[in-house]
Amino acid sequence: MQRVSSPLVPEFSLSRIAFGLWRLTDWNYSPAERLSLFEQMLDLGVTTFDLADIYGDYRCEQTFGKALKLKPQLRERMEIVSKCSIRLAGEASGARINHYDTGAAHVRNAVETSLRDMGIEQMDLLLLHRPDPLMDADALAEVLEALVAEGKVKHLGVSNFLPHQFDLLQSRLSLPLAANQIEASLLHSLPMFDGQLNHCQQHKVIPMAWSPFAGGRLFSGSDEDAVRVQRELQRLTQARGLDAESGPMQLALAWLLKHPAQMIPVLGSGNPQRLESALAALEMELDREEWFELLRAGRGRDVD
Repeated sequence: MQRVSSPLVPEFSLSRIAFGLWRLTDWNYSPAERLSLFEQMLDLGVTTFDLADIYGDYRCEQTFGKALKLKPQLRERMEIVSKCSIRLAGEASGARINHYDTGAAHVRNAVETSLRDMGIEQMDLLLLHRPDPLMDADALAEVLEALVAEGKVKHLGVSNFLPHQFDLLQSRLSLPLAANQIEASLLHSLPMFDGQLNHCQQHKVIPMAWSPFAGGRLFSGSDEDAVRVQRELQRLTQARGLDAESGPMQLALAWLLKHPAQMIPVLGSGNPQRLESALAALEMELDREEWFELLRAGRGRDVD
């Protein structure tokens, strides 16, 4: 399996495809079945596991931890990514309304709770899940660096941060922000034009791409944009002689993987066969015109 690293943190790398666990509690697997799925992913070279404190109404990390407890030595083969800063209204968070919280007390509590729920001593990468309009960059930087110094977090990053939001936090940190997880897909190519991916390349930050299949719209959406992309994916699938079922998925991933920023798509399927099929995209090379044909389908217009 290919890997991606940043020259800023050469000792840290992520697998070229990440395993997203936001639906882990929906799959209704037993702990042993979850463990088997994790082992299959690791054996395929997918070593980066993506979680967040809020996933599964605050239950995904506990569910992950119960499976990992059955075979703790698997932890050494994983990069565990988690996120915090979103608070969902309800009993689990004690919040009255959905809001963002990058306050020092919340970030520390969220990290320590995540570690306890997963049964691990350190997460490999902590991402701030969303930019917070009330972010006190100085106070946030202080608690983030303390969590690293205490060995609870190995590396730091952000998620959904625009370049100016990223730069503000980085200006207060002595440690480099290693990653920015952003939405990117054939139906959301905006990061290629609004500076997000340029910024990642400029600052040698690893971009992770959430919702690489646009929440399933690429394959089952009925809106005009989705249908247009589906037709182009089907056409390229036939032209290349690919499997009718897996070809569109592989092409959609190959389109993201071709970008020079070295995006890491985060795939969130509980079906190991589907995940294994998706990995064939790593060996697929789109030529420039094919890439732009898919871009045109996604945007609904030719380039100017």
